[in-house]
Amino acid sequence: MDRMIATAQFGQQDIARRMGLNVTDLTCLGFLIEASTAGESLVAGDLAERARLTTGAVTGVLNRLEKAGYIRRTADPSDRRRVYVVMEETAQGRIVEIYGPVYQRLAALFGDYGPEEIAVLTDWFTRARSMFDEALHEIREGASASPSPDASRSRQG
Repeated sequence: MDRMIATAQFGQQDIARRMGLNVTDLTCLGFLIEASTAGESLVAGDLAERARLTTGAVTGVLNRLEKAGYIRRTADPSDRRRVYVVMEETAQGRIVEIYGPVYQRLAALFGDYGPEEIAVLTDWFTRARSMFDEALHEIREGASASPSPDASRSRQG
C-alpha cells in the first residue's frame, strides 16, 4: 500500500510538471474539476478551504492556473467581491490528453473483475478514504501522539 501511495505521489509530480504546474496547483485543479463535474461553482474561498490553503496562497494558485490556460475568474454579478473560478473550455481536453492513458489502463484492469468484485473494491476504497481522512484530521490536530522511543524499544525486546 505504501508503495502504491508513493507511486501516486511521484506520478502527481510528473503530471504536474508536464502540465506546467506544481503539485499544489494540480491538486487545486482536481478540486475544480470535481466541482465542475458535480455541477458546482466554486469561489476562491471554497477552493482555499478544500485545499487547506490561505486565501493568499489560493490567489497565487489561481494566477498560475489562469496563466497556464486552465481556468478563468468571473466576478459574481450580485457581489463583485466574490470571484467564481471557471474551467476553460479547452482545459478538459488538455487534461484528458495527459490522464487518458492512465484511465484507459484502469478501465482495462476493472474489466478483469465482475460486478460483485467491483462493489467490494468500491466499498474498500470508499471506507479507506474515510479512514485516511479521519487519521489525517487526528494528525493535524495532534490527537494521534507518536509513541515515545522507549515504547518502541519495549515492543522490540
